[in-house]
Amino acid sequence: MDLCLISCNIRFDNPADGANSWPCRRDFLAQTLLQHVPFLIATQEGRIHQLHELKDLLIDFELIDQHRSWIGERMYPSIFIRRGQFEYLSSGDLWLSETPEIAESSSFESAFPRLMTWVKIQIKGTEQNLFIVNTHLDHVKHETRLNQVRVLVQEIKRVWDNQSPLIILGDFNDSPDSQVRAILLEEFSFLQDAWSLFNLTEESSHHAFKGEMQNGSRIDWILIDQKLSIQECKMDKSVLDGLYPSDHYPIICKITP
Repeated sequence: MDLCLISCNIRFDNPADGANSWPCRRDFLAQTLLQHVPFLIATQEGRIHQLHELKDLLIDFELIDQHRSWIGERMYPSIFIRRGQFEYLSSGDLWLSETPEIAESSSFESAFPRLMTWVKIQIKGTEQNLFIVNTHLDHVKHETRLNQVRVLVQEIKRVWDNQSPLIILGDFNDSPDSQVRAILLEEFSFLQDAWSLFNLTEESSHHAFKGEMQNGSRIDWILIDQKLSIQECKMDKSVLDGLYPSDHYPIICKITP
């Protein structure tokens, strides 16, 4: 059974975006995501009202927030899973700071408090578990991202069961050849980049609602445990009458447990 998962920065609700503002594109975003028939959707940058609106549009999906005490102004990486296919086992939020368990904590000169969210699920009818981590690193300073990814590694090692296949995805705000990536792959050498596995041409995943970003890089990654077989990886470049679902292209990956 192939399973499709998606990582997508949905862009925060910014009225200054005008024709690209959240109310103009949220329906198209949901349609774009649903057309891939995913089992899991990992989003970044949404605030609580956006994520609840998106939940209503993502028919048959559950927003994993059982563990979360929402803070209205914060932007959250979030995970949606398809109902009926999986058993929810556990989940959590951890902040990429010197005090990860303190909500909204911020360190390392981060522009905003940043966090990781994780979920452990079991595929119904099997004994196969998956441990999935979604994150969004600082968008300003490289040194900040290095410190945040070290916290990310530390906290994954603390909460992961070391047996369930591990998937790490999100918006890392850094290129695949960065030191941020090197730290992740040094600590979790069994992970493979779904995009690189197929020798796909490197291109920008962030496009600022323009469709192309010549000087950008692929800052959105999906890293998959080698226990899982990767069938496909691509960017969805859907556009409707000049309207894009977000200022990032969704990354689509199909795996076989």
